Amino acid sequence: MTGLSAGHGGRKAGYPTDTLGWLYVYLVVYTKDLGGILTHRDHSIGDDMTEPAYVRIAGELSRQIRAGELPPGTQLRSLDELAERNGVSRIVIRKAVELLLGQGLVRTVRRQGTFVADSPNHTRVSPERQLEDPEITFRNESANGSVVVERDTSTVEATDELAEKLGVEVGAQLVHVITRASEDRRPISISDTYQPIGAPGVETAALLEETISDSLPAVTHADWLGTTPGELVKSVNQRYLTADGGVLMISTISYPRDLYTAFLFRMALPGASGPGSAEAAPAP
Repeated sequence: MTGLSAGHGGRKAGYPTDTLGWLYVYLVVYTKDLGGILTHRDHSIGDDMTEPAYVRIAGELSRQIRAGELPPGTQLRSLDELAERNGVSRIVIRKAVELLLGQGLVRTVRRQGTFVADSPNHTRVSPERQLEDPEITFRNESANGSVVVERDTSTVEATDELAEKLGVEVGAQLVHVITRASEDRRPISISDTYQPIGAPGVETAALLEETISDSLPAVTHADWLGTTPGELVKSVNQRYLTADGGVLMISTISYPRDLYTAFLFRMALPGASGPGSAEAAPAP
């Protein structure tokens, strides 16, 4: 899962970090009823997941808005026009518009249509970003698309801490992926992902848990982001879990604190998708 990337878009990252300041956790259950959100093309961390059409379309419109191709106040094409241009149904376009609304990029006016927001926000949206490669996510978020993503993949042995977090033996072989992203040469994200070799792929995950906090970054993250000693970053710690609580993969992502103006979480609730489709831990 690229989006697994740590946070990035998320699909390749790993995370254990100390947390400071505010903290909240969301547990989101993804089931087959949610359209196979956690399906991807094979079991390796580095491969892409299938990107839903509504995520792709929302991403393209997001890029156009941030690039100024669709200035504030511009009215988007009608649902029917967008559906025809993209070869999809009105339902898919509605979902794409809902995603843009959640990102603060557009607003809707009853009986008139959808318009680009006067002051588009920069919002990190989950779980949709887990469906994209970091390259796609950051390109869509960039005003000019000049984003570079680098990855380093290696095999490492589980330390005491990693063994405890992943539920494996100390010394077990893990795939470790470091993903770094920069825009116009400014570092904007770094993540670490750990997944046991031979473990089931993340497409079998039933739960995605995200913990977001202001925290002191790991040394490697601080070096990449160029933070000063004692400076906090925005951290996203992820765990991909099986239905019985087994840990398939962990990720830690660090962003500059000023990168996003908001963090949005979307999830299906039992009333919408049936019993057992989602649950959430209450925020303190």
